[in-house]
Amino acid sequence: MTTESSGRKTARRSRRRARVWIALGVVMAVLATTAIVVVVNLPDDLSIGRLSQKSNIYATASDGSPILLASFYDQNRVEVSSDAISQYVKDAATSGEDPGFYEHGGVNIWGSLTGAATTLFTGEVRGGSSITQQYVKNVFVQQCEALSDADERSTCYDAATETSPWRKLKEMSLAVGLEKKSSKDDILRQYLNITGFGGSVYGIEAAANYYYNSTAATLTLPQAASLVAIVNNPVKFQLDDPESATNGAANGYAANKERRDYILDEMLANEKITAAERDAAVSAPIEPTITEPSTGCRTAGGSAYFCDLVLQTLRNDPAFGADADARLANFRLGGYNVYTTLDLDLQGAAEATMAENVPQTFEDWDVGGVISSVGVGTGRVLAMTQNKNYSQDPADTGANFTAINYNTDMAQGGSNGFQTGSTYKVFTLAEWLTQGNSLDDSVNSRERDDWGTFEDSCNGPQEYGEAFAPGNDSSSDNDSYYSPLESTIDSINTGFIGMAKELDLCGIRKTAEAFGVHRADGGALEQGASAVLGTNEIAPLTMAAAYAGIANNGVTCTPIVIDRITGPDGAEIPAPQSNCTQSVTPEVAAGMSYAMERVMTRGSGGPSYYETDPQVPMIGKTGTTDENKDTWMAGASTKVATIVGVVNVSGVGEDQRETWFESGQAARARHQMWPDVMSIANEKYGGDEFMEPPRSMTR
Repeated sequence: MTTESSGRKTARRSRRRARVWIALGVVMAVLATTAIVVVVNLPDDLSIGRLSQKSNIYATASDGSPILLASFYDQNRVEVSSDAISQYVKDAATSGEDPGFYEHGGVNIWGSLTGAATTLFTGEVRGGSSITQQYVKNVFVQQCEALSDADERSTCYDAATETSPWRKLKEMSLAVGLEKKSSKDDILRQYLNITGFGGSVYGIEAAANYYYNSTAATLTLPQAASLVAIVNNPVKFQLDDPESATNGAANGYAANKERRDYILDEMLANEKITAAERDAAVSAPIEPTITEPSTGCRTAGGSAYFCDLVLQTLRNDPAFGADADARLANFRLGGYNVYTTLDLDLQGAAEATMAENVPQTFEDWDVGGVISSVGVGTGRVLAMTQNKNYSQDPADTGANFTAINYNTDMAQGGSNGFQTGSTYKVFTLAEWLTQGNSLDDSVNSRERDDWGTFEDSCNGPQEYGEAFAPGNDSSSDNDSYYSPLESTIDSINTGFIGMAKELDLCGIRKTAEAFGVHRADGGALEQGASAVLGTNEIAPLTMAAAYAGIANNGVTCTPIVIDRITGPDGAEIPAPQSNCTQSVTPEVAAGMSYAMERVMTRGSGGPSYYETDPQVPMIGKTGTTDENKDTWMAGASTKVATIVGVVNVSGVGEDQRETWFESGQAARARHQMWPDVMSIANEKYGGDEFMEPPRSMTR
């Protein structure tokens, strides 16, 4: 080949390159002109809205400090102010993602147009967006995430992330508009709070917590650069897969380190750090300290079922949204701090005594153990536990796992409830006294199968033939007549059936309802004669609230689990309030308490009463269902009411008087747990004397 021929070829290549550059220039000019025209006509007002954040549920320690029970979130994010973010983070972000951030008006024109041209002609996505543009895109994505409907959310996300120059132009327009209204520092703060750092980790504070067990304010230079490196490509650069062949512990997280060191070089080039700082940071190994956040009620341990009730309250209460969709959207956004009623001293005692006295599983018996404590006069739920491990994971199939809260109603994530046995008799006692009768009256209590007709003002007279022949727990309880006081102290079934025979069955039911008592499955309370002995299935928490009502001079307060709530902006949000109503007159409540105190000192409640230390005035009632399948101890001081039960969750069950746990006879477990909880309650809250009943009630 001659020199002249070679020169001609070189000239032709030069002319082709020139034509390509000219064509590219024309294209870029057209794009620039089009961009200007389009941007001018596009909206420039960005509706930012609320960021999805982590919400937290707290209990309160004895010293008043909040103790985290659990967090829940769609996105693990903690929004922080600018002064809570290290300057290293800010400089790493601007140097690595947008060196001209503080000079341009929201758009890196050349980078954006080059990216748009590449997308238009090749279909490939190329970067070039400014930090402000990236922030705008993230806002759109977050708006999609807040949608409650999955299909709408998917459609919205596709539109927000589609690969097209027109989306890029819209971003540019909104970025320019945003910079007219917001300072650079505030845009950078919002960008660092919204951007993703891999998986469900969003925002620099959550990233610092998760990857380095640190905070955004205290990150070191190499830590800050390694976290900002993740933003460029979270899947490629995140630091929580130590087994990764390309970015794992074995190779020193090589992919992240390469990007980190590039950012450090850019920080040096932009005079954000010194050469010595850069060299030291490049030499530093990447050593993440992965710290999993507390997520979901399972992390609350023995308090998990209480935590679940809090979530049920938040999701179902109208205070948190006009309808189910609005409430769901609010919780997807999160950002709530929920301070609960849980008393960690009582809760600790409840968890410990449950673990000691009732096994999680038992051969041939689906055994359940429950404890609920409620503040008298407040409705505040102070303790709640059961003998199972909380789990909503389908893989957890063992008998020791359940997501069902045995203490609450079905509508609150609970069970169908349990027969309450003789603990229900107190409502017949209440109706007896309400109708002007005395504790010392003589009642026909003979065991028989010819009880005949019972008055029922709701359903009409009820006839009971030979099939209805309730007996008493003890063969010594065979007198023909007992007083209501004697029947209460010794829990004499036929004594209470005799009282009901002289009353109105509908009236007894209404008296129970006045104390807030209802079936756990949402159905109407049964009001037949057998219901007097406790055949309705009721949640333990419901009975705890009712006994608190007796101890509160007949004023029953609905259970509440939340003391206060703060929203994402720190402002107080109204929490659900307890509704207190007069169930019976104070005089009737005093008469009930008079009898129920003697259950503790002279009757079936003695095993619990005499094991409680310190002792304060206490009322109580025991309960046992047919064939001793369920056993209960219910009682209260003037400060705290506690219900304890060992129950048959499903199946045939066992006779608890013939069944032995490692801790002793199953039927006595209630009398070991109740005093353990009430001893702590009495020590902490004390207790006053109960009101004396009128003399006419005790004559």
